[in-house]
Amino acid sequence: MFRLSLRQLIALVLSAAAYVGVAYATPRANFGQLLGLMAVAFFAYIWLVRNQLSLRLALVAGLLFRLLWLPATPALSDDYHRFRWDGLLVAGGQNPYLHRPAELLASPTQPSNIQLAQQLTDLYPKLNSPHYYSVYPPVCQAIFGVAAWLFPDSEQGFIVLLRVVLIGAELATFLLLVSLLRHFGQLKHQALWYVLNPLVIVELTGNLHFEALLIFGLLAAWWALVRGRWAWSAGALGLAVATKLLPLLVLPFLIRRLGWGAFLRYAAVLSVVVGALFVPFLSLDLFSNFGRSLDLYFHTFEFNASFYYLLRAAGYWLKGYNLIATIGTGLALTTGLLLLLYAWREHHSTLASLGQTLLLALTLYYLLATTVHPWYLTPLVALACFTPYRYSVVWSGVVLLSYAAYQTPIYAENLLLVGLEYIVVVGSLVWEVLLSKPVSLFTVNPPTQIR
Repeated sequence: MFRLSLRQLIALVLSAAAYVGVAYATPRANFGQLLGLMAVAFFAYIWLVRNQLSLRLALVAGLLFRLLWLPATPALSDDYHRFRWDGLLVAGGQNPYLHRPAELLASPTQPSNIQLAQQLTDLYPKLNSPHYYSVYPPVCQAIFGVAAWLFPDSEQGFIVLLRVVLIGAELATFLLLVSLLRHFGQLKHQALWYVLNPLVIVELTGNLHFEALLIFGLLAAWWALVRGRWAWSAGALGLAVATKLLPLLVLPFLIRRLGWGAFLRYAAVLSVVVGALFVPFLSLDLFSNFGRSLDLYFHTFEFNASFYYLLRAAGYWLKGYNLIATIGTGLALTTGLLLLLYAWREHHSTLASLGQTLLLALTLYYLLATTVHPWYLTPLVALACFTPYRYSVVWSGVVLLSYAAYQTPIYAENLLLVGLEYIVVVGSLVWEVLLSKPVSLFTVNPPTQIR
């Protein structure tokens, strides 16, 4: 039996109502309504985690909150149109990495399948990146392809299947969080910071972002490693890398934990897994096209950045134009060097400390990035469950201010709101990490009857 107080019930109902409002009645341009509903969900979330909601009930509630989105069309992100484009190509036997959508439709010979050509023609106007090569790794492409193969003419069916896959990954993540916390002797209720987090629910399940699979793969790799199954761990991390490239940042922090010999074997297995997953898409143009998309990420794209915007402003003042090509390269190199230095100088490099290490490493990565979309922060929320730090929870709330950029058809960031976001985030980060005083607002009070 679940023990549920009236106040807990009210908080759960308010959360559910807020999610329904965001999923079915909030266009992305309606920033005020989005912010209001998410504020309700966020404060209910903080209250529920802090006030002895039972672990089992929280896990059920987290699942139900995600299931509320099942038939919904993503309103806050249109990336799913590109997912479907790539999926239709994969299902039609085409390589999604070879052509940009614009050049594919302009070609008289691509694709030769008349039905596929018509589907792509109908979908093309909805794409937000028709002039860029696909940057989604092979695990994503496989899922896109299966969904498009099963539902070639149904956008709704495609969306629902992707959402089922992501909810399945989230369920596995719940179990891994609880298992790892138990293994390290930490409170299992720490998992609630992720399970009930509004940003995680809205961006992963609601907006169909595949960080859900990244987080699952990362935690599965950690779980296998603490049980001495290093080959399984390398395989799981390989799947995570073949979903999003971000988990490659984990590797430097495994060297001291495994030793050079074991690390090289680990890296070899990971490389084989990633390479095998790319084999179906191999071509002479694969790496150059994929690399071009990554180059655009570091040298062209900019959104919701922190230190980069300060450097950009200095560049305008000094040179009179945007120095993103130079600044982006400099920040990427600086990030890489700092992460390597951190891995080399890290103290207490144990498997138990890996969560906190990765949390701080990824935080550094995002603070120096040129692009920080809200869903990028979800791995930070998962890793924070293993630490006393809650600045990533704060960030998961204030990052919603970045959606102010979508109030008009021509995206325009409100730099005052971006500045406010990072003042709050950096302030809470400095307070917690440098002053070693975790914010008391985010202390968990677990039920005494749960073991």
